[in-house]
Amino acid sequence: MRASASRVPPLFPLVSCVACFLVLCAGARGEPVRPIPEDKLLVLTVATTETDGFKRFIRSARHFNYTIKVLGRGEKWRGGDYMSMPGGGQKVRLLKSTLEEITEEDKVVLFIDSYDVVFASGPKELLKKFQQVGHKVVFSAENLIWPDRHLEDKHPHVREGKRFLGSGGFIGYAPNLKTMVADWTGKDNESDQLFYTKIYITPEKRKSINITLDSKCRLFQNLYGALDEVVLKFEDGRVRARNVMYDTLPVIVHGNGPTKLQINYLGNYIPQTWTFETGCTVCDEDQRLLSGLKESEYPLVVIGIFIQQPTPFVSVFFERLFNLKYPKDRLKLFIYNHEPHHEQHVHSFLEDHGTEYRGVKVIGPEEDMDSVTSRNLGFDTCRQDIDCEYFFSLDAEVVLKNTDTLRILIEQNRPIIAPMITRPGKLWTNFWGALSADGYYARSEDYVDIVQGRRVGVWNVPYISSVYLVKATVLRTDLAAEDVFHSEALDPDMAFCRNVRDQGVFMFVTNRQEFGRMLSTENYKTNHLHNDLWQLFENPLDWEERYIHENYSRIMTEDIVETPCPDVYWFPIFTDIACKHLIEEMENYGQWSGGFNVDNRIQGGYENVPTIDIHMNQIDFDKDWQKFLLDYVAPITEKMFPGYYTQALFDLAFVVRYKPDEQPSLRPHHDASTFTINIALNQVGTDFQGGGCRFLRYDCSITAPRKGWALLHPGRLTHYHEGLPTTEGVRYIAVSFVDP
Repeated sequence: MRASASRVPPLFPLVSCVACFLVLCAGARGEPVRPIPEDKLLVLTVATTETDGFKRFIRSARHFNYTIKVLGRGEKWRGGDYMSMPGGGQKVRLLKSTLEEITEEDKVVLFIDSYDVVFASGPKELLKKFQQVGHKVVFSAENLIWPDRHLEDKHPHVREGKRFLGSGGFIGYAPNLKTMVADWTGKDNESDQLFYTKIYITPEKRKSINITLDSKCRLFQNLYGALDEVVLKFEDGRVRARNVMYDTLPVIVHGNGPTKLQINYLGNYIPQTWTFETGCTVCDEDQRLLSGLKESEYPLVVIGIFIQQPTPFVSVFFERLFNLKYPKDRLKLFIYNHEPHHEQHVHSFLEDHGTEYRGVKVIGPEEDMDSVTSRNLGFDTCRQDIDCEYFFSLDAEVVLKNTDTLRILIEQNRPIIAPMITRPGKLWTNFWGALSADGYYARSEDYVDIVQGRRVGVWNVPYISSVYLVKATVLRTDLAAEDVFHSEALDPDMAFCRNVRDQGVFMFVTNRQEFGRMLSTENYKTNHLHNDLWQLFENPLDWEERYIHENYSRIMTEDIVETPCPDVYWFPIFTDIACKHLIEEMENYGQWSGGFNVDNRIQGGYENVPTIDIHMNQIDFDKDWQKFLLDYVAPITEKMFPGYYTQALFDLAFVVRYKPDEQPSLRPHHDASTFTINIALNQVGTDFQGGGCRFLRYDCSITAPRKGWALLHPGRLTHYHEGLPTTEGVRYIAVSFVDP
């Protein structure tokens, strides 16, 4: 184990000393008390390895210009793990050895943990508050006693404040601290807190060394047992942790014991890491910029792609993967596909682009590999490749809209970082701001602000999923275990995040840019040829991007609707892929009507002007089609026919097939509708010859219908029309008789 922050609480006293008495007397006589010069302060900490927490501590110290001396660098940590049993004696040994080298009588030493500590203010405030206490040694204080509860009665009582000593932070004059640790002969894994506690509860030692506790958290704030006491205080461009119980502003905040997540949260803001005035002040620090590099110099990344269940728009997912702005020769793909339905998508992508990547490994459904094993194997693929610098984990339900995502994450240069993705219209994201007592989701105070973009930055969080970047150095060291995704009780993502937290590695999420969103997969069925067509309810944005014409949105703001005949409106509505999928879906269903007047599919069983067609309800598409009409056709209707409002109801909606040797045309007729929508599904001149529509009353014909464009016209009375002959090929149109 490494040296880590001290665990839980112990002690509290109030003593006086001759020197302090003289200082007080000087103040009583009106003589100014000379402040302790800042150059007399030395900060000592123990850190056998430079963890993410240690780097945060150093950053906060540098922010306030503290002088830091780190003890134990390069040593093996033998001081225990704190969470299962007392430990920390190694820190006392290192402190004792260092104090022996200090000869200045007026030297003030702050001894503090580092992995879970941040400074909230500078040396001047720290020394002033220390001096005001009037004692030679001041320990942090806690509400809870640890590690020996049997010693509770021996602790001095206090009039107000915390009673028990915490060994994770104390400050004092060097000679007094030397005396305090002079008798230490313990082992490295013995309890430092118990050692200091026994000194403190011994009245003679407490008095001779002149020890007291920071009972009201003016210098030190230990979070264990005190989470309800501490809030963030934003004021004048500064951020502090405020103790609301004692109305104090601690100089040092310590996430001791099981409060690592809370110090991580506070460290997102303290000291001045993020403020309302400045935003994020550290987001651009220590970046790994890729601009200016040759493509051959880009770090090698293994992208792990995980398809675990039937997922909509997988073909689009692979299109976005290919469009990432990153040299293909610096990417290796690890593709895990557990779903037979998606083998066609994987195969098609690799057939088109597989050779462009530096390497590809595929685990298909035939291997029957579970999710945990696949994710562990993905990590191994990067660990074992000496050239691999990053592993980019990407689940198939992620809609990665930002093509610069991979570059952005690499440049942020964090050990593990995720781009924030959301579900449209919901507060769901791929990160948690806090954990509940049982390790599941809890909402942090800032979660909604981060999700909604009112607070923008790079955030230390306890849980990420779905898409994230991991440094290979982390995989080969802190996460070197072969089974970081396994847990008897937790799903793979939660098990992974817990293992990361247990190793003291920080996970970050960035919302500095827009990255994308998450698909809903809950109700995705695979019983159709093109199942994505049925996603208008579940994933409307993705459905729109896939199937609605790119110029559709211009209809409401620009004059692009054409009027080829009186009261006939022509506008773009479907993409080519929408037309293709709808045709193929109908042909796959295959049960085209015979074009007879007798038709049991409709009410009354008789069709006046029959066509060869398939109704939307025959392929279970009528509800989806009505939503399409309501969402995309109704607004156009209301724009073109002011004062008319539709609910897009229909009895008949169908795809018609015209062929020269089958049914080439349609005789003149009125539609049984208030208005009709007629969408061309393929292209004249390419897929067929002839065709079109003639409105007899106006002697006006549309003979070159555009693929994906819709004709909207009144149905009864005025717009008597006919279908012009298709002379070659096959013509398809989608027709809806709306508001019959």
